[in-house]
Amino acid sequence: MIINADLHIHSRFSGATSDRMNIKTISLEAPRKGIEVVATGDCLHTGWMQEIKTCNVVDEGTFEMNNTRFILSTEIEDQNRVHHLIYFPSFSSVEEFKEKIKPYSKNLETDGRPNINMTGEEIAILAKDVDALIGPAHAFTPWTSMYAYHESLKDCYGNLSDYVSFVELGLSADSYYADKIQELHRLTFLTNSDCHSPHPVRLAREFNRFKVKDATFNEIKKAILRTSGNKPILNVGLPPQEGKYNESACISCYTHYTLEEAQRRRWRCSCGGRIKKGVKDRINEIATFKEPQHPPHRPPYIHLIPLAEIITKAIGQHTPFTQTVSKRWEELISALGTEINVLIDVDINEIAKVTAPAITEAIQAFREKKVIIKPGGGGKYGIIELPKHTEKHSTSNVIKPKNTQKTLLDYQTSH
Repeated sequence: MIINADLHIHSRFSGATSDRMNIKTISLEAPRKGIEVVATGDCLHTGWMQEIKTCNVVDEGTFEMNNTRFILSTEIEDQNRVHHLIYFPSFSSVEEFKEKIKPYSKNLETDGRPNINMTGEEIAILAKDVDALIGPAHAFTPWTSMYAYHESLKDCYGNLSDYVSFVELGLSADSYYADKIQELHRLTFLTNSDCHSPHPVRLAREFNRFKVKDATFNEIKKAILRTSGNKPILNVGLPPQEGKYNESACISCYTHYTLEEAQRRRWRCSCGGRIKKGVKDRINEIATFKEPQHPPHRPPYIHLIPLAEIITKAIGQHTPFTQTVSKRWEELISALGTEINVLIDVDINEIAKVTAPAITEAIQAFREKKVIIKPGGGGKYGIIELPKHTEKHSTSNVIKPKNTQKTLLDYQTSH
């Protein structure tokens, strides 16, 4: 079977996270995006664990509510500020791991994403002891990632580097960026939302498509390890230019700089603010190859822009969080099933029957890769712009479909 999975979210027990990030809301919103499996995040937090336990048990590592499956996961920060993702096989493994790290954490029960006064290698040892998977979260982000503070996997995980089985790319990178680095070629790439809100512009803005025998932890583990015929068959994520840290930029005024300019200015902007090195520049610094060299196991990568963002631009709103955008989004999902269907799979003429011409044209522009993106940097998301003819909010007849982009179904059947 084929499943879509978002394997990095946060609960309402993490800082700067919506109160709506409760297990019931997530279980209801994930299917509308087209997601079958969600990793719980924050499973070391007692309050969140109690909420997870209200789900029905599928097996010892898999839980279900409202037909959405959950597996146990957490994100933790080590003593060097590097963030790690961990996927656990059972409640008992979570409890065993938690007991071992308690002496090294002061906020284990106050923040869903705790700080642990241990190295990456020490944390990986404990993860291995409980048969959990571990890998770097958003591996290139300039503030709290492996490559922000280390030059290699070995530098971060020491003798446990061979145990690391995956790397999460983060919103500002994709397979084309990461496969310039040879040491990552053996690893499975994960693309996840890292969302703090169940809003459709956040939840599952990035996700993975796996070929598995069942939607369970053990089967997903095999897919990440690429064993028993299980494997990832697609990574789906934002164009990296949309990420907050794609280019080097000032964290105060968001002025962008080339790497050479930033170095010449000693990483100080003309406004006096600090220039933060972008993901693109960091990857080029440590790249083994000038161009990506994809290993044979690497699945295709599809760039996806959240439907709410496309609607926002099409109807001239300033933010995707307005009632008008939500209403238009709801109309499309109610009529056509899931966001993935609307963005990729449904015939454009079917979309035209249930929404405004401007929105139909905007979705078609996305499919034809005509959307323009002004890169993000310094902590500010990139800005998408539609072709000028789409921004006029035309009321003329809908354009004829020209589906030049493969559908997700095409990728499913070809892998």
